[in-house]
Amino acid sequence: MSDIGIVIVTYNSQSEIGPCLDAALATGADVVVVDNGSRDGTLAEVASRGVPLVANPNNRGFAAAVNQGFTALHSPYVLLLNPDAVILRGLDAMRQACDLEGAAGAGGCLIDEQNKPQVGFMVRSFPTPAALILEVLVLNRIWPNNPVNRRYRAMAVNYSLRTAVEQPAGAFLMLRRAVWQELGGFDEGYYPLWFEDVDFCRRVAARNYVLFYTPEAVARHTGGHSIASISVQARCFYWYRSLIRYSARHYPPFAFRMVCLSVVAGSILRGAVGALLQRSWTPLATYGNVARLASHCLFFGWKDAAAMSGSRF
Repeated sequence: MSDIGIVIVTYNSQSEIGPCLDAALATGADVVVVDNGSRDGTLAEVASRGVPLVANPNNRGFAAAVNQGFTALHSPYVLLLNPDAVILRGLDAMRQACDLEGAAGAGGCLIDEQNKPQVGFMVRSFPTPAALILEVLVLNRIWPNNPVNRRYRAMAVNYSLRTAVEQPAGAFLMLRRAVWQELGGFDEGYYPLWFEDVDFCRRVAARNYVLFYTPEAVARHTGGHSIASISVQARCFYWYRSLIRYSARHYPPFAFRMVCLSVVAGSILRGAVGALLQRSWTPLATYGNVARLASHCLFFGWKDAAAMSGSRF
């Protein structure tokens, strides 16, 4: 299976990377790990298995690490695999889907520890402005079965069949190298993570390529391990910052500003409720930072906000 390469990006992934690597190596694919400055025993776990390693001295972000992994491999098909995902079967089926006419890549079925498919995560539609507005205003939690949210989370897909989809999860996603090169790889401005895979899939669709969901390919996935080592405050800010960047790039100006306005309103709500429940000012400070960024983008746009912040956007 030397025509398939596997890129695994790690960040303080000591407790997950061992089983992930063992299963990946068992497929016969070429495997490379790109580590984003882990401070635990991740590097030792990788070294003990003799897997090629790109060890960044600090966190370059998920998108940049994926691009490094592609560069380190020469395979025509490259699987992006989260360190908390364990391949069970089906890489051949993913590769076959990648060879279909007009295909850019294929995702597979992610199951949880109870062997239940992670519906709502493993495949999604592109987020519309309405979907993100409902998300940031907490309405999707209050009314999860609303039609906008059901479409966004691809609840109507028949997951027993191979089918064309808009956004397979980046946790278990095989891409054709030629398409990755044509699109210039992942956008490293989504730092340190979130929405980089959504952005890439959207650019794939803009070039009239197709992505497939492949039920024969299955991996067990836990999820969320890396973000546990990021503070809640930073995690919150990064997620909203990437959401706003994605909205600025893919939505018309009016829709972008409506998303920004919703982020401001949702941040005020979340900060106030969080302060009451936690009896702490921390949620107000956390969401205050988000609201300031969204307010600036609302009136002055994304580019000006990026320049104003002095941060890596």
